[in-house]
Amino acid sequence: MRLSRRRFLHLASGATAIPAMPRITNAQVYASRPVRIIAGFPAGSASDIIARLVGQQLSERFGQQFVIDNRPGAGSNIGAELVVRAPPDGYTLLLMTAANAINASLYENLNFNFIRDIAPIASIGGNPFVMVVNPSVPAKTVPEFIAYAKANPGKINMASFGKGSALHVFGELFKMMTGVDLVHVPYRSSFMPDLLGGQVQVAFTPIPLSIEYITDGKRRALAVTVATRLDVLPDIPAVDEFVPGYEASGWYGVGAPKNTSTEIIEKLNKEIDAVVADPDTKARLVGLGVPPKSMTSAEFGKFIANETEKWAKVIRVANIKPE
Repeated sequence: MRLSRRRFLHLASGATAIPAMPRITNAQVYASRPVRIIAGFPAGSASDIIARLVGQQLSERFGQQFVIDNRPGAGSNIGAELVVRAPPDGYTLLLMTAANAINASLYENLNFNFIRDIAPIASIGGNPFVMVVNPSVPAKTVPEFIAYAKANPGKINMASFGKGSALHVFGELFKMMTGVDLVHVPYRSSFMPDLLGGQVQVAFTPIPLSIEYITDGKRRALAVTVATRLDVLPDIPAVDEFVPGYEASGWYGVGAPKNTSTEIIEKLNKEIDAVVADPDTKARLVGLGVPPKSMTSAEFGKFIANETEKWAKVIRVANIKPE
């Protein structure tokens, strides 16, 4: 049987459309089963708390469970690699943090490229830090601390959670921009007892970790590390007020394996933005010291690239090597 040209073209166009249907349908029905959010830090950590807060709200919005899967280890690299190797179907996501951007340059032999292999979905918010000192340190302001440190080179200990941790590189940036000589003391566990006892004198810490001690006077807050003052510590200045251009902040966001469809990424971005904008969730984030901040996927990708480049320079100049 011979087909007319018009009939042939009609059938051919229909056949061409068939392979595209499953992809469109999958995006439209997402999420049709539980979704894993991989958090690269232990249960009870700040990252875990943020992941659970956002995951609970996404579960309600999608009508599917967003399950938090804690995979700590190697500075969060284990969790990131699990997501890199996962199918790009939107059912395995990564709770992204500043550690991922730092690790991209800190670790030379990673089995993945963070910028290339993780697709940015949405920003959740910032994670400002605060520069704190033991009350025995005579300095009450950043300029006074800089003067004190320059008068006592190599005699002030700076604590962190380990070589290449956010606390370490934030402190190294401060050293580079002020010319002070602080002795880095890395800890595998909490340095809080030694900071309270005076064995270490200064640290750049996440606000939730220090705010109680600041309030009861066991530590003195000199400045927050973001560019402007914060509502949670309104009387504490920003380092930038004394060291122009200094800005060092953690952040949280969500990513997926590369090649995840644009439709799924846009759908997740829209829903995460709605979660972050919800008044109750927003208040809880602010209470945790995490100012909410929404971005498009493209904006978030550019932000991550800039952060990765920024900390690569600090790591290179300070010659930081992982433990």
